[in-house]
Formats: sequence, structure tokens, C-alpha cells
Amino acid sequence: MAQTTIPKTGLAVEPRRGRGRPQLRCDEETRAVILEAARHEFAASGFAATSMENVARRAGVSTKTLYRLVPDKKALFEATVTDRLDRFVSTVSLRACEGGDIEAALPDALLTCADLVLDPEVIALQRVILADNDKFPDVAETFYNKAMQRTVTALAEWLRMQQKRGLIILDDVGAAAGMLLGMLVFQPQRDVMFGHKPPPTRHELELRAKTCSALFLRGCRVVRGGY
Repeated sequence: MAQTTIPKTGLAVEPRRGRGRPQLRCDEETRAVILEAARHEFAASGFAATSMENVARRAGVSTKTLYRLVPDKKALFEATVTDRLDRFVSTVSLRACEGGDIEAALPDALLTCADLVLDPEVIALQRVILADNDKFPDVAETFYNKAMQRTVTALAEWLRMQQKRGLIILDDVGAAAGMLLGMLVFQPQRDVMFGHKPPPTRHELELRAKTCSALFLRGCRVVRGGY
């Protein structure tokens, strides 16, 4: 830290420090910590029982900081869902089909979808949302639009890109994406939600993604040079 000299005396003094504690992280980093804490709280306690105070405590921030960054609990829930989906969509967008090898690219895209839909916290959120649906219909609507529908849309955009490249032919890309996603995750998701089975292992998911991909491509892949 640079020193200053008092005129006439020649004494060197340290400059005054600003009042208050230095900010250890920016608002963006603090918000990320808050959203991570909120995901755990909502998954563990449900929407109704989750309090802003508990989220702030888990995140290690003051309630004043929490309310400065997020105005209320409903906005906090929507932000946790949107944040998780934003990262998911960016991942799907990056996993483009290299060359024309859609047989290798589609299972990778499906695994990304499965990682989100079958994530333990996402499944836990679905449980509590269904339990509180009659009391908080707006919360269920938020989850449906921001998570469920957006996942299908992300997969549909991926398929649409491959159709534009001439690798597949589909009459209704959106409907096809919903069918493909349902084939991939419907049964494993229900098994976990109703406590019949644990979440699939990575190996089980990889096999399922390859099987679903092969079945799907048999019906829509463009075959060059005849059959």
C-alpha cells in the first residue's frame, strides 16, 4: 500500500482504510452460493416449509444480503430451477454432432438429459411439488415450464439442428423429442420416485441411452445410397 507524506513534518503515514469489511466475493458468486443452498433446502423440506432464513443460514449469508439479491421465496424457487436449466441447456448446445456420426452423438445428448431429469435433487423437488400442488399451483407451473418443458425444448432444438444438416427426417420435432425423452427417463424416474429402485448407475444409463438412440434412429435416420 503506498504511503503519503505530511507536508512540513516529513512523516510518512499509511492511507486510511475504508470502513466495513472488504467484500470477499461479487454478487454473482454470492447468488450462485445462495441458489445452491436453496436447491438443498427446497429438496429436503419442500416449498412450504423452506424459509428464507434457513436458506441464508445454509448459504452463510445474512438475510439482508439474501433479500437484496432475491426478493422473495417464489422468486428464489424460480431462480434455482432456471439456473439449473441454464447450465443444462448450455451443455446440450455444446454437444453438437461432429461430422455425420449421429449414432455416437445422440446417446451423449440423451445422457445429458438423463443427468438432469434423474438427478436426485430434481426428483426430490418433483416429490415436494406434487405434494404441495394444491396449495401452491404457481410453483408447480413454474417447475413445469422452466424445467420439464424446457428440457424437451432443448432436446428438440438439438434434433432440429441434426435435421437441418440432413441426418434425420422428422414430421414434428417437438413431439419426437417428447417421445424420445419419455422412452429414456419415464420408467427409471417413476421407479425412483415411488421408491422401487435406486437411481440408475452410470453404466445402466449409458446402455439405456444407446438403446433408445438406436430405436429412435431406426425410424428417422436418413440412409444414403439406398437400403
